[in-house]
Amino acid sequence: MGFTTPDGLGPAAGRLDRFLALGRHGDMAWLATRAECRRDPRALWPEVRSIIMLGMNYGPEGDPLAPLALPDAGTISVYARNRDYHDLVKKRLKALGRWIAHEFGTELKVFVDTAPVMEKPLAAAAGLGWQGKHTNLVSRDFGSWLFLGAIFTTLELIPDATHRDHCGSCRRCLDICPTDAFPAPYELDARRCISYLTIEHKGHIPRALRPAIGNRIYGCDDCLAVCPWNRFAQRAREAAFHARQELVAPPLERLVALDDAAFRALFTKSPIKRTGRNRFVRNVLIAIGNSARPEFVPAVRARLSDASPLVRAMAVWALHRLSPAQARKERSRHLAEERDAAVRAEWAALDVDGDGGSEAAQEAP
Repeated sequence: MGFTTPDGLGPAAGRLDRFLALGRHGDMAWLATRAECRRDPRALWPEVRSIIMLGMNYGPEGDPLAPLALPDAGTISVYARNRDYHDLVKKRLKALGRWIAHEFGTELKVFVDTAPVMEKPLAAAAGLGWQGKHTNLVSRDFGSWLFLGAIFTTLELIPDATHRDHCGSCRRCLDICPTDAFPAPYELDARRCISYLTIEHKGHIPRALRPAIGNRIYGCDDCLAVCPWNRFAQRAREAAFHARQELVAPPLERLVALDDAAFRALFTKSPIKRTGRNRFVRNVLIAIGNSARPEFVPAVRARLSDASPLVRAMAVWALHRLSPAQARKERSRHLAEERDAAVRAEWAALDVDGDGGSEAAQEAP
């Protein structure tokens, strides 16, 4: 926990403006819609005098990147391998807020991620850590594994001292990124970030980026996991953040067959549920396409007639990756019935070797 003021954002407001001006937020329009509140906490709540920033450890047990070596399984980001942190952290913040209001007679508001609050620079200003070159908060005590929450209050609190940046010359987080999502240290282009692409992005993932996604089906922890400060990280004390075994390297063959009801049942109380079945199965099909496992062909063929164009398009791509000959056999039957332009573009791209550059391939999203 640490204290800061509404003025604590410093240069972060300018970095936000540049991020938005360059379009690096992709289709996360909500970042721009209430940008004024992100730049200045007083635009969100004029009465705020101090901000209490809190971090909650979700450190994993073992190597979070181990599932990347399993081509027949999916890799899910550590934060999503159990309960949705929004619910748990907000419940704790509200309990703390009630105590603060009772003891000190203050007005306050609590926020966990969903409000237009720049949690990471505020947490850095409050002394919880510093923003690393991967743009996430780094703590000397917990590495890169902290959920953040904020309590805005009318209390006048003495601000805590900030940490200096301890990244030094290290660039492990930048170099490991599979899709080169960091244009420079301390800068992120979300449009190339696997976490954005597999969670926030509602459309078709660009063809050029699909191979680099590997078997990451929800989020990406690469830049977090390689941070040297993780040597001081601790396993989460909160049991709800310990990984559910069925979400550690889940089999792709099971996931690709999920319908909406089965998807909702599997991911009850999970943050994955909010992404929706179609986007999730889209991600699973990309992982299958990257698996080099021909035994997945029957499961992929079953998705060629899926009700969702998002799923059908990735089924075409995955089938072509696993068996170009089988994909061409299927094309005439499915293409004759297909009305979605993006799916038709995927079928058209079958005549292209690899994932590169003819006019037909460029039609695909």
